Amino acid sequence: MAIRNRLSELQNEISEWRKDIHAHPELLYDTFRTSELVRAKLEEFGCNEVTTGIGRTGVVGIIEGRRNDSGMTIGLRADMDALPIHEDSKVPHSSRNPGVMHACGHDGHTAMLLGAAKYLCQHRNFNGRIAVIFQPAEEGGAGGEAMVKDGMMEQFSIAEVYGMHNMPGLPTGHFAIKPGPFFAAADTFTIEAVGRGGHAAKPNDGVDPVLMASHIVTAMQSIVSRNNDPMDELVVSITSFETSSTTFNVIPQKATLKGTVRAMKETTKKMAEKKIRMISEGIANSFGGSAKVNYREGYPVMINAETETQYAIEAAKRVTDNVNGNASALMGAEDFAYMLNARPGAYILVGNGDTAPVHHPEYDFNDEVIPAGCSWWIELAEQRLPLG
Repeated sequence: MAIRNRLSELQNEISEWRKDIHAHPELLYDTFRTSELVRAKLEEFGCNEVTTGIGRTGVVGIIEGRRNDSGMTIGLRADMDALPIHEDSKVPHSSRNPGVMHACGHDGHTAMLLGAAKYLCQHRNFNGRIAVIFQPAEEGGAGGEAMVKDGMMEQFSIAEVYGMHNMPGLPTGHFAIKPGPFFAAADTFTIEAVGRGGHAAKPNDGVDPVLMASHIVTAMQSIVSRNNDPMDELVVSITSFETSSTTFNVIPQKATLKGTVRAMKETTKKMAEKKIRMISEGIANSFGGSAKVNYREGYPVMINAETETQYAIEAAKRVTDNVNGNASALMGAEDFAYMLNARPGAYILVGNGDTAPVHHPEYDFNDEVIPAGCSWWIELAEQRLPLG
C-alpha cells in the first residue's frame, strides 16, 4: 500500500498547475482558459487523441495502453469550473478574478487528473484505452449532462466511468465511498405569496403577504417531521425571503420565498413537491391571498454501481489502508449523476484534511492530497485494464 513514487516526484509540478488554475477561476461553461490549458497539457503528454468542445467547453483525451486488444475504454472525470464567491483565503495564488473562486477544489481535481494522464501517457501499463474527461459547469450548469447529450459515451466507446471529489474534514489522503445512492437529488422552488398591499397603519384594509409567507415557512417544517418516513433522507430548506417593499410603513403586494429539496428517492422528492404546493396554496387561500409555486427539478440522485464501487475500493486500498467502503450518504448534489446514469461507475471522496469547508471563502485545495488522488486514478486504470 503506497503512493506511486513517480507521483511524489511530480507533486510540485502538479501543484503549480493547480495554483495557476486556482488563480484564474472561471464559471460554468466559460472555462475557456482552463479548457485550453488542459488541451495543451494533454497534447504535450502524448495523448493519442484530444477532443475539445464536448458539452460546449469540455475536453476529452484518449490514452491507449501498451496493448489495446481488450476492446474496453474506461472514463476518468474531473470538473473544471469555479463558484461565484469572493475569495478570502489569503494564499499567494488567490483568485485574480474578483467575485469568482475555486471554492470547491475543482482546480485540484483537474490538476490531479492531468497528473494521472501524464503518468499514464508515460507508462501505458494497461490493455485498452483511458478517456480522461474534463467537464465544465458542475456548479449548477449540468455540464455532465451536456457532455452525455453530446454523445461522449458513444463517441469514445466508454464502458465505465469514475469520478473523485475532495472532502474537507476527512484526513488527508483517506478515501470514503459507498455503493448505491451516495449524493442526493437537488431540486429548487420559488413561492410567490400574493396579497393586497397598503399602509402599515391599516393592515385590516389589506392582505399581508409577509404574514402569509411566514406561516408557509413554518408549515414547511412539517414536511420532513410529519409527512416523511423517518428512515428516508429528506431536506426541505427555505433559503430566501424577499418582499416588494423597501420601507417601514408599506405592506407589500407580494412576498417571495426560495428554497431547495434534497432527497435520495424519487418518490420522496415527489411527495415533498406535492406538500410544498398544498401547504403554500392552502395557507395563502386561508389568508385571502394566493400562492404560485414554481418547482424545478435539478440534478438526479447520484448512484454508485455495486460492482464498480468495489473496483474503486480495491484501487483505493492499493494506495492506502485508510479506506471507508461504507461511508454515509451526503445530501449535497453532484452532476456526475448524469454520467453514472449513462454508464456504470462510481464516485469516491478523498480527504482534504483539516481545511475550510467547500463553498467557503477561505477554502483552498490541499496539495498534499495530490499523490494519493493521482495514484487512485492510475491504480483504477491499471486494475480495470490489466496487461497480463
